[in-house]
Amino acid sequence: MTRQAKADEIGKTAPARSAPARNPSIAVAEEYELARRNGTAESFEPFIARHGDDPLADRARAELKRLTR
Repeated sequence: MTRQAKADEIGKTAPARSAPARNPSIAVAEEYELARRNGTAESFEPFIARHGDDPLADRARAELKRLTR
């Protein structure tokens, strides 16, 4: 290795390792569980708005309907 190559290597650090990607379904399930624990329309409405196509949105809609009776 040449002097310049050695000098170029000094001070370099290994690339930062990123955390593994989070499973989106787990994140949605956790968000639903938080809304369910809160048990308010104010917690279910944003969940439904964000995840309207998710199967848990149907449960959230049912909970919201029950709350607004």
